[in-house]
Amino acid sequence: MDRTTSTRTALAALSAALALQGCGPAKPPPAPPPPQVSVVKVHRESVAITMEIPGRTTAFMTAQVRARVDGIVLKRKFQEGSDVKVGQPLYLIDPAPYIAALNLATATLQKAQAELLAAAATVERYKLLLPTNAISKLVYDNAVAARDMAAADVATGKATVATAQINLGYTNVLSPITGRSGLSMVTEGAYVQALAATLMTTVQQIDPMYVDLTESSVAGLQLRRDIASGKLKVDGPDQAKVTLFLEDGTEYRLPGRLQFTDISVNMGTGMVTVRAIFPNPKFILLPGMFVRARIEQGIADDAMLVPQTGVTHDPQGKATALVVGADSKVAARTLTLGGTRDNDWIVQGGLNEGDRVIVAGVQKAQPGAVVQATEIQPVALAAMRSAASAAPPTTAPAPGPAAPAAAAASSAGVVSQAEPAGTAGQPR
Repeated sequence: MDRTTSTRTALAALSAALALQGCGPAKPPPAPPPPQVSVVKVHRESVAITMEIPGRTTAFMTAQVRARVDGIVLKRKFQEGSDVKVGQPLYLIDPAPYIAALNLATATLQKAQAELLAAAATVERYKLLLPTNAISKLVYDNAVAARDMAAADVATGKATVATAQINLGYTNVLSPITGRSGLSMVTEGAYVQALAATLMTTVQQIDPMYVDLTESSVAGLQLRRDIASGKLKVDGPDQAKVTLFLEDGTEYRLPGRLQFTDISVNMGTGMVTVRAIFPNPKFILLPGMFVRARIEQGIADDAMLVPQTGVTHDPQGKATALVVGADSKVAARTLTLGGTRDNDWIVQGGLNEGDRVIVAGVQKAQPGAVVQATEIQPVALAAMRSAASAAPPTTAPAPGPAAPAAAAASSAGVVSQAEPAGTAGQPR
């Protein structure tokens, strides 16, 4: 009995000790790990300063083929959309009324010429009789006047014949320029009028091709200053290079050159027009296409390239970036931007050689906080830039093509950050 009691007493004491231990002060939870970010180390290099402005293509020459005489269209002599040469017949308007008018004018001219011969002969005879007083001076003067009137009738007849020949020639409608024909606005059997200037078709020369670009008046002012100072050349071997990008984002392989800057500012939009010219031997460019042009403005010798995902803008519109220091702490920097190159900002001030700029995980980092930075290797960075360049500018990339790029970034230690592809090149 005593042994059983002592055992129970020991167990009770042990339970009380455990209970007292559980009621002691709790241990604090472990601190969360620092957020992970991806950084890019920047270096100074020579970078071409460019600007990109939108625009539309315009035909080098445009000729509206209109009716110059009245009549019925008997035949169309070209295929819509085909290339035509200057002077090539396009339409045939019924020439019968104009052939008759030419015949009438020719007959009238022949009659006037015959009357002129008779009047001239009469004057010659009277000239011999006048010294002998066989005729009066009045009769002679009337004969001279009749001869001159007959000569005027001949001149009028010649002009009438020429007009009839011109009108007859207008029945055979010719192409005024060499180019590519458009839609035929009239069919065989249609009635066209010269007074209404009936539009029959349009011929456009599209090699070379104009590109009319629109930019703000402030940017246009700077462009004119660069041209006037010689920093930007529009002709000669050192002329400014203009690169064109098509609607789907692909680069047009043939370079263009600047033509001129318009002297008028659109009062409604505050924009000015800059015209460039591009060769178009394969007719890739068509009139009315929406394009973007990149104009090289000069070379910055000590600029840095920062991916656009690493640059944000504060409420005042100033460009900023987050930099990870040697102590793994985040610091904010105010940047001076010099434009863009592909999917990178050109930074001309605000960063130092070797700074590590956060390009992924920006939302997790705050100035003064400690982060765990993973540097993106050059190969992975080049892959990211290539994937961003290949993405359509206005729509998000499809899941299929985006998967390999995401896998490559993950294998390189890149923290992915979702961002709409259409806003990759816009200020944030």
